[in-house]
Amino acid sequence: QVQLVESGGGLVQAGGSLRLSCAASGRTFSSYAMGWFRQAPGKEREFVAAISGSGGSTNYVDSVKGRFTISRDNAKNTVHLQMNSLKPEDTAVYYCAAGRNYYYTKDTQYAYWGQGTQVTVSS
Repeated sequence: QVQLVESGGGLVQAGGSLRLSCAASGRTFSSYAMGWFRQAPGKEREFVAAISGSGGSTNYVDSVKGRFTISRDNAKNTVHLQMNSLKPEDTAVYYCAAGRNYYYTKDTQYAYWGQGTQVTVSS
């Protein structure tokens, strides 16, 4: 099994930046595609970004393209989400997840989940 722990969330002003990290405990980290999802109050969990096991392919929801960058360091068993030009509508709890393919965009397609980290963007 894979254990995931997110960190790096916090409170920032609109236009600011934040870098989220996800640490994995599994021994076969590079075998998994990794994704980031977010959930705002009263809304369903939404796909944000994903990256293939090797790091060679990525996928983003349209609303974050050009602002967010997903990356991974397989030697350190970590995945990151660099968030720039943050907007109030980015406010949510952000979760990292492990799955089979980077092009999966539904939460039901990911097998392992972290507990989430809060990101709040003030206007």
